[in-house]
Amino acid sequence: MVDYKEIASYVIILVLVLILAQHLNVVVSGSMEPVFYRGDIVAIEKADFFGLHEFNASEVEVGDIVVYNAEWFEQPVIHRIIRIAEINGTTMYVIKGDNNNRTDPYYVTADQIESRVLTWGDTPIVIPYIGNLSLWLRGL
Repeated sequence: MVDYKEIASYVIILVLVLILAQHLNVVVSGSMEPVFYRGDIVAIEKADFFGLHEFNASEVEVGDIVVYNAEWFEQPVIHRIIRIAEINGTTMYVIKGDNNNRTDPYYVTADQIESRVLTWGDTPIVIPYIGNLSLWLRGL
């Protein structure tokens, strides 16, 4: 006999795990040290999660740590917004890794921002070391 309650509970657990996995991001470099390190996992909120807008990317502020599609790197980059500028009527963000000497090479628009790192107070939500397995499996 099929136990529909058990099947429903497995489906609910699977959906929750998939949603949670979409809200975690593995750190692939040391550019944000000492805030978080390569192999850490950060909790994020999405600018567009299957049509749901968890935050408005055009309302990010100086100090926010964002994940964005960089023109200069093949994978999304996790860095901090350090300045906001208006250039020809467009809001542009100057972004930099805390551990980097220079800002990222190009201005960033709100359209490039995918996610924002969640914080507890002023501290980013970080799960240390767990992402190292993912980096190893991906050969990074």
